Amino acid sequence: MNMHRTPPKKKARELAKYLRAERPDYPYLKSVFRALRAELEVEFPKAEHRLPEVPTEEELRQFYQVVWQTRNFADMVLIKTLFYTGVRVSELVSIRLADVDVERCQIRITRGKGGKDRQVPFPVSFRELLALHMQRMQEKQATHLFESVRKKKYTDRGVRKMLERYAKAAGITRSLSPHKWRHFLFTWLKKQGIDDALIQPYSGHESRQSLEIYSRLSLADAQKEYDQVMGRFPIQ
Repeated sequence: MNMHRTPPKKKARELAKYLRAERPDYPYLKSVFRALRAELEVEFPKAEHRLPEVPTEEELRQFYQVVWQTRNFADMVLIKTLFYTGVRVSELVSIRLADVDVERCQIRITRGKGGKDRQVPFPVSFRELLALHMQRMQEKQATHLFESVRKKKYTDRGVRKMLERYAKAAGITRSLSPHKWRHFLFTWLKKQGIDDALIQPYSGHESRQSLEIYSRLSLADAQKEYDQVMGRFPIQ
């Protein structure tokens, strides 16, 4: 059957002869071909949605135990920040000291995915440790929350290598990317009974169907729910 089809480029030129006089723009062409697909009864194949691979609580404890044993204070704070907030690595390395509100236990993510700003929480129990790290960074006249001794902010690649190193030391053989640890937090919060509508503003994801309800939620409402369950988080 495919052998008798006109080559796509040739067919496109044929169709262009009919459409050129219409001076079509992209939205118009999109509508025309959507209607054409319906007319020809061509089904649109749906993408297969696979569930993300999520680390187990045991793997999290196993991983963090190694971090704790190394006694590397800066690494400990970075990894806890990553695990507690669920931010993307690219967002983590861009956090400035000025973005952290220790009193409110919130961090401002500036121009995250999609170029949007948002606030993410961290547990009250983490406040003192994070404040101590910030004090040390301020004494070094750092700008970012995480910087090297050369006053260069950490890189995405550097953080990934750090996580790989600790995972290997913990005897975790399967691949656990930073995004999988991010999935762990949101999956764990969901298991604790936190509503999707409260998780959504923190995650940095959006869906058109949810925008209306999310816009009605205040950060303060979500912060209370978050604080209540984070006392049960696998690592403290």
